[in-house]
Amino acid sequence: MSALLTLALIGLIGFLCQWLSSRMRLPAILFLLLSGILLGPVFSVIDPNELFGDLLFPYISLSVAVILFEGALTLKRRELEEIGKPVRNMVTYGVLVTAAIMTAAAHFLVGLSLSISALFGAIMVVTGPTVIIPMLKTVRPVTKVGDVLRWEGIIIDPIGALFAVLVFEWIVVQQSTVGMGEIFTVFLGSVATGLFIGLAAGYAFGQLLRHHLIPESILNFASLSIVCFVFALADTLMHESGLLAVTIMGILIANMKDVHIHSILDFKEDLTIVFVSTLFIVLAARVDFGAFASIGWSAILLFFVMQFIARPAKVALSFIRSDFSWQERALVSWIGPRGIVAAAVSAVFALRLEELGVEGADQLVPLAFLIIIGTVVFQSLTARPVARLLKVAQPDTPGVLIIGANPLSIQIAEALNRAEVATVVCDTSWDHLRAARIAGIRTYYGNPSSDHAAYHLSLEPYGYMLGLSNHHEFNVAQAAHFRAEFGARHVFVLSPNQSSERVHKHVTSANNSGRMLFDMDHHFLELKQRINKGAMVKSTDLSEAYDFEQWRLDNPNARELFAIQPNSDISFDTLDKKIQVPVGSKLFLLSDPDKAENGDKAEKAENTEMADKTDKVEKSDKSGKSGPDKSDK
Repeated sequence: MSALLTLALIGLIGFLCQWLSSRMRLPAILFLLLSGILLGPVFSVIDPNELFGDLLFPYISLSVAVILFEGALTLKRRELEEIGKPVRNMVTYGVLVTAAIMTAAAHFLVGLSLSISALFGAIMVVTGPTVIIPMLKTVRPVTKVGDVLRWEGIIIDPIGALFAVLVFEWIVVQQSTVGMGEIFTVFLGSVATGLFIGLAAGYAFGQLLRHHLIPESILNFASLSIVCFVFALADTLMHESGLLAVTIMGILIANMKDVHIHSILDFKEDLTIVFVSTLFIVLAARVDFGAFASIGWSAILLFFVMQFIARPAKVALSFIRSDFSWQERALVSWIGPRGIVAAAVSAVFALRLEELGVEGADQLVPLAFLIIIGTVVFQSLTARPVARLLKVAQPDTPGVLIIGANPLSIQIAEALNRAEVATVVCDTSWDHLRAARIAGIRTYYGNPSSDHAAYHLSLEPYGYMLGLSNHHEFNVAQAAHFRAEFGARHVFVLSPNQSSERVHKHVTSANNSGRMLFDMDHHFLELKQRINKGAMVKSTDLSEAYDFEQWRLDNPNARELFAIQPNSDISFDTLDKKIQVPVGSKLFLLSDPDKAENGDKAEKAENTEMADKTDKVEKSDKSGKSGPDKSDK
């Protein structure tokens, strides 16, 4: 194929892999690696060396620089104090534990030189959010375990890459000079160059951002061009200092006061997806099966050391005197896939070391890819069953994140909790959340799309979002935010509080961010009136003897809301698609308010009791005995 068609094919296949990943809830890296291997060594459709020529090494280097910069932007100093002792241990001396064990394994099992083994051990400490977060969506562990794994993946990315860069620079200066004194001098020079340029560029760029000197329309382009230039400048002045420079630059910008990086971070995340998708295909297409064969069974032993010795040892030492149960520690030990940073960094380092004639450098990439493929495939297939076996997995039905605290949303949350479906009610009003807290519902006080929520509101248990607040625009804004997390099919909002004749003016904006619940006549005010008249959210099990059609005949004035289907998915009644309620489903409904007015004294008594509790809490709040806690409740 022509170079033009080949480049377009790489982009298309990268997109298809990402799409397949979202549909199957498996890490995209798995499909990207398999696609690259099929297109490269298997069918010889893509030859990266011929396609890119002399630009291959600069393309890989710049891609890794952007990925590391994006990871460094998430590393904030204040958060190191909030993540808890186990995570701090995992990203500090836990890194050294993994590196030491994998260095010894590579040296004694594979026969690599001590320097190459040390570099391999340093590269293998990185997990990264690009593989951890998709896996958590599939495994769905308890919140405690999910938080630890998510935090580790976010923080260890730049730390692990920085560690690998330092080890790599030590090897390079050993090859280019003679004598320990000169080696130490050149090594310090590389580190000093990376630190100085990274700090200078980060401070200068931070000042431009702080004083809004760059137009918003070109801010993302400016950040990309500056990152690439900083990497190239540092690497030109002192070889292999570029990665250190961009990592330091990202960390500095992330921790500067009054510097807003939201748009840059969003852009870099999108750009990282592009680079990850294309880079993995290109790197996998360069894999030489002959190199795998030359390594032999020792490479398989290396994977077992990573999975069953290095990772458990790191977790065991990091969780000493923690309040985690042995089951929770075991699951954290089981999950630790390696991802894009390990693959990309190993490829960059291998190319450079091969140019310097370092023995064993050609085995660095095959070993790294074997560990990546092994951990991703093995853990993707086994982590969920292991979590169930250890009884630290969330229920099969994905949870529901509810926007807005009011009588309707609280009743829905209570009904879901009774069905053992995880729920969290989010609201920016502490008073509105009072009734939810009384009912024992998990709550989040604040904006669920805020920076605070990104680090304190774990989304692993949830798969759906319901916008049930009285403010339609707020529902739509939250839906737009959570589309990327849950997918457009699983994000729902109420219709605006408008008449059916005017609501069509708002349908477009809602459909662009979330699916419209129920129909145009069942908006917040109409449902609120039903609740005020005594309607209750209830559930009923449907069977062959009593199916949905029969229920509909018996309850013509009730309002069906959603149903948990036999396959554990939740089907919502929406404007674009009516609810699907097959036999064996659990149907959730809003009862007929007329029937509620004429009977059901037990439910009325329960409501009265709830009101009494609410009054007591209100009095307690007013007396100053309780108040808003800004942490996740």
